[in-house]
Amino acid sequence: MTQYVYRFGGGVSDGGKGDRNLLGGKGANLAEMASIGLPVPPGFTISTEMCTRYYEEGQSFPESLKAEVANGIAHIEAVTGKKFGVAADPLLVSVRSGARASMPGMMDTVLNLGLNDETVAGLAAISGDDRFAWDSYRRFIQMYSDVVLELDHGAFEEALEIAKEDKGYSLDTELSAADWQALVKRYKAIVEEQWGKPFPQDVHEQLWGAVGAVFGSWQSERAKVYRRLNDIPADWGTAVNVQAMVFGNMGDTSATGVAFTRDPSKGDRAYYGEFLINAQGEDVVAGIRTPQYLTRAAREAAGAKPLSMEEAMPEVYGQLAKVFDLLETHYRDMQDIEFTVERGHLWMLQTRNGKRTAKAALKIAVDMANEGLISEEEAVARVDPAALDQLLHPTLDPNAPRDVIAKGLPASPGAASGIAVFDSDTAEHRAELGDAVILVRVETSPEDIHGMHAAKGILTARGGMTSHAAVVARGMGRPCVSGVGSLAIDAKARLFRVGGREVKEGDVITIDGSTGEVMVGKVATVEPELAGDFGVLMGWADKVRRLKVRANAETPLDCKTARTFGAEGVGLCRTEHMFFDAARITAVRQMILAEDEKGRRVALEKLLPEQRGDFVQIFEIMAGLPVTIRLLDPPLHEFLPHAEEEFSEVAEAAGVGVEALKRRAAELHEFNPMLGHRGCRLGVTYPEIYEMQARAIFEAAVAVAEKSGAAPIPEVMVPLVATKRELELMKDVIDSTAKAVFAEKGRTIDYLVGTMIELPRAALKAGEIAEVAEFFSFGTNDLTQTTLGVSRDDAGRFLTTYVDKGIYARDPFVSLDVEGVGELIELAAERGRKTRPGIKLGICGEHGGDPASIAFCEETGLDYVSASPYRVPIARLAAAQAALKKKG
Repeated sequence: MTQYVYRFGGGVSDGGKGDRNLLGGKGANLAEMASIGLPVPPGFTISTEMCTRYYEEGQSFPESLKAEVANGIAHIEAVTGKKFGVAADPLLVSVRSGARASMPGMMDTVLNLGLNDETVAGLAAISGDDRFAWDSYRRFIQMYSDVVLELDHGAFEEALEIAKEDKGYSLDTELSAADWQALVKRYKAIVEEQWGKPFPQDVHEQLWGAVGAVFGSWQSERAKVYRRLNDIPADWGTAVNVQAMVFGNMGDTSATGVAFTRDPSKGDRAYYGEFLINAQGEDVVAGIRTPQYLTRAAREAAGAKPLSMEEAMPEVYGQLAKVFDLLETHYRDMQDIEFTVERGHLWMLQTRNGKRTAKAALKIAVDMANEGLISEEEAVARVDPAALDQLLHPTLDPNAPRDVIAKGLPASPGAASGIAVFDSDTAEHRAELGDAVILVRVETSPEDIHGMHAAKGILTARGGMTSHAAVVARGMGRPCVSGVGSLAIDAKARLFRVGGREVKEGDVITIDGSTGEVMVGKVATVEPELAGDFGVLMGWADKVRRLKVRANAETPLDCKTARTFGAEGVGLCRTEHMFFDAARITAVRQMILAEDEKGRRVALEKLLPEQRGDFVQIFEIMAGLPVTIRLLDPPLHEFLPHAEEEFSEVAEAAGVGVEALKRRAAELHEFNPMLGHRGCRLGVTYPEIYEMQARAIFEAAVAVAEKSGAAPIPEVMVPLVATKRELELMKDVIDSTAKAVFAEKGRTIDYLVGTMIELPRAALKAGEIAEVAEFFSFGTNDLTQTTLGVSRDDAGRFLTTYVDKGIYARDPFVSLDVEGVGELIELAAERGRKTRPGIKLGICGEHGGDPASIAFCEETGLDYVSASPYRVPIARLAAAQAALKKKG
């Protein structure tokens, strides 16, 4: 019979850190901490396999699980000496989620489970504190009603605020035992009003309700969005952890906190965290109360008055510091820890590899390698390539004027400017319209995940450095300023006020997540400096990777940026982008409007020096590195006007009549231009176009070789080839043009002629095409479209649903469809190599910057990947990690 329940604590550990897939990250680490002797409250984990079965069987539990859970409760009872549901000395438990991948705040938790009208009295007697007992009961009712019964959370918050107003209190801690008891009565009435039944008093009913709710939260909308954004498969499921409660809200000798063994924002080797005296864990992460600093140094640096934990609880802090060092050494990584102090006794509730900013990830990885804790190769494997994106964009210019109106906590580094918006739906909508937005909230919750993703930055009035907003923003790479207590946010009026200033929705603001500053208006930026830890780690990565990394670039700026980021050539230069330049579009249109070849050649002669100049600049910047140049690809109608008001202006500039222009535009109109008269089909029809481009390439190459002595390596790529004959015709044009140029200039340049494989037929006939082609570049954008029969421009309407329903594991335009498109690439590579063993193979679609797709390219044995300039470092690191994984 399959085992679903695994115990930990009290000298028992049925699992360990190697069981992450089965027990989830939290369950595996609880078992591991218990096994190495740390003070972990006893409990048990219901495995992720049960989550899968729960959904397969219509969200119900098998009878066998009930017996296993009963044994798990008996284990906790034996270790604690308390009894579940018995008033005399009641056992209370927490019920928490725990997926194998960290998903902070995305799934549900229930605390203080086991309280009812009888056990609350027992808790009061055992603790000697009526106020604590009734406060715990009202917390439980509120949380259970929200998570399990799915009642209106706001009704309970409103009742609490009314209770405080009636007493003239501003803080929850001012309420007495009698106040809490009265509020419990009101909460129970709310439950009956909304649910139609009394609040459940049977503790076993409470437990199964909570377990079902945690499993159910795996399929909540916020969890689905988070999984989609972080490429977490839906079939992984979550585990459920049931654990004896320990209380941080039993007076001034009790506390709760969240801590990191190193600074998750900067990576410094210093304890980093926050705690609250007389509080439960949710109080820290929810941002309801402003937490205190963990260390004296952090408190003094911030100029804060409330004592740090190091000062207020020196003995317990000393124990905690030893635990930090033990856990970091044991796990060999920076740890994110949750702890509770119950009447002076330290309890460890969780440890996991801590989320960190890209800057911190680099520093921690390099420092740990230099400390001898991990190897250089492990350091390379530790850093998420996608996270490097945080480092590759501009930050605020320190010398630019700033109209600072407020300051909060620097919760996630980086800076962003955008229009202020006050809810997540608006943030998502305005971002879709192309606006840069800053999401402004009193505090964020998991329901804000879509708005946080859409926003360029996040600003909150409440919350600390470990609040939901801070943790999620750091994971997403979004700058975040939290805890700006001076902000008076009026979400209904869509504005905030601070210091006599008023900022309305749509006004531009800037936030600096590295300093905590909030500014009105847009602030100038400066380029990042990619040295130090970045340079060290990338050097280690380059030592182990096999795949070359090129850039998709066609402007001098793109090429310079790519070289700065370590590109080893250009993998895709899209020449049509040069044609759209305002200075030459008229000549392009004259060529299109010409009635015969002679007229087209006249227009092309005007374009030749412009195109040659483009290539000269690119060859000079690339200094002898390979440059793959794609000949004209888009259909000609894209260069003509479409709006009525444009026709007169364009006709005058091109020297033709308006009617003639309209007639030609109508002739070129296509119902499905992606599959129409484009790519090599243009070259077959109008070979003079490709002849001009080839001449520009070879004349530029010769000119640069003569000037610099470093001969460029042009790779001329013919797009959209489906047959060998198409490529033969185009290669004849290119080769004859090269021969003519070399004869005229008295110098020969080595070059290659190849094709972009972007049609399924080309992949299938790759063996024949390789008789002519000297290289294949897989254009995975169009190959995905033509293989799946899906338009990339229109797929946004349904692809999210397809991913949510498991039809595709990921968006196939973001991460390569390995099973379909990938098989075509493997087949083409195999057949191409069989015909031409030395054929050069690479990809140049957007997938060239996607780590998962790069791993596929390594497995398939391609020679290079090509990505946009800002994704070159991501590709370099991903290629190194793929090589390490293949090496084993």
